[in-house]
Amino acid sequence: MHTDFERCLRAVQSKDARFDGWFYTAVRTTRIYCRPSCPVVPPKPENMTFYPSAAAAQQAGYRACKRCRPDASPGSPQWDERADLVARAMRLIADGVVDREGVPGLAARLGYSTRQVERQLLAELGARPLALARAQRAQTARLLVETTELPMADVAFAAGFASIRTFNDTVREVFALAPTELRRRARPGAATALPGALALRLPFRQPLCPDNLFGHLAATAVPGVEEWRDGAYRRTLALPYGHGIVALAPRPGHIDCRLSLTDLRDLAGAIARCRRMLDLDADPEAVDGLLAEDPVLAPLVRKAPGRRVPRTADADEFAVRAVLGQQVSTAAARTHAGRLVTAHGQKIDDPAGGLTHLFPSAAELAGLDPETLAMPRTRRATLTGMIAALADGAVQLGVGSDRERARAQLAALPGVGPWTVECIAMRALGDPDAFTPTDLGLRRAAAHLGLPATPAALVRHSARWRPWRAYAVQYLWATDDHPINHLPTD
Repeated sequence: MHTDFERCLRAVQSKDARFDGWFYTAVRTTRIYCRPSCPVVPPKPENMTFYPSAAAAQQAGYRACKRCRPDASPGSPQWDERADLVARAMRLIADGVVDREGVPGLAARLGYSTRQVERQLLAELGARPLALARAQRAQTARLLVETTELPMADVAFAAGFASIRTFNDTVREVFALAPTELRRRARPGAATALPGALALRLPFRQPLCPDNLFGHLAATAVPGVEEWRDGAYRRTLALPYGHGIVALAPRPGHIDCRLSLTDLRDLAGAIARCRRMLDLDADPEAVDGLLAEDPVLAPLVRKAPGRRVPRTADADEFAVRAVLGQQVSTAAARTHAGRLVTAHGQKIDDPAGGLTHLFPSAAELAGLDPETLAMPRTRRATLTGMIAALADGAVQLGVGSDRERARAQLAALPGVGPWTVECIAMRALGDPDAFTPTDLGLRRAAAHLGLPATPAALVRHSARWRPWRAYAVQYLWATDDHPINHLPTD
């Protein structure tokens, strides 16, 4: 979008927050870059330059605006919508892969050469992987500086910088302030009491309907791993350097996020997983605008605009849970998952609530005795087959996975049918066009609204909802009076 000067100019002049994260406005006279909704008086058009990423603006010598804080804007919705190399790379960079494995590690995960990955990112985003990762490190550093009392040396290494000098230079270059000055300017009371405990605000594009989003997560919560407590959805997180506990609560204009981490190097990755889980980078105006063109969906969209797709913090975890949920009730699926967690999950301490375990990884479940599972023999075989495929890499569901390849890998597993494949595509792979025409709740809603009743006819009708069919599913499910559609009450 950044190449369409007139469209970008209109967005800046109208301070349209819908375009935050789509592009960045750099002002040549002040050498500052902003988000489109920056509250200051817009500069003259001849002084504006538009960039596709914060990293590109930083590389061109611009520093972040202190008023609108462009580094904290929602991410571009393109990276969830698209499934190409650039989108997959951006999801992996947000998850911290470059910091942990370097650019060669990023390229290996994508299945391309390092040179090809760098060339495509530079062509589309104006920055190479290292520059994009550097911009993310700067944002992580600012969060730690402003929300903790950690010594600056600890902040530097937790944010992923190789040295304190690089940390100091980057913060000064990006924010035009030394780290100590950033901390002094932070809002009173912003610092948290305990190291590792962070209070953050996760931004999103308006509108957002929290009912089905938090209702689904709470209604399907696995005992010991997830819970609804004091108006917040809480869950444990298995992270590269340790584990964490997050509490997420809807607030006007943002999501309140309370993170407790055993290793602060996991901060950026934990935030990325929370944003994916709540689908916070979605563009509801685009989604609802298209779905409302269908006269059947239009009243549902008007009634509760901004529905998101409740996703997952861990794709492998959800794949296991999807098999456990085949042909059983929500309560039964929770019971089966809870037993797996108790038997195989790593125990953790949660002084603030009732969480007890991490969900076991595929490797931890690899030694599972299927005879201990209280389910039909065929589903036991499906579950152990899924676990084995995840453990040995035959099925790859990471954030940078190729969605169509993952679908084919899943479909090749015995007992994994189209419903399971599409559920995993929707909630684990984040495909906004995933569709479950055989789902009982979806078919019941379709019949109630006068939509085609058979799966084949429903698929044909759903063509008008593409590429947002996963969101259409949320609106259709919401016609049922099921706990997944209601914000929990304490």
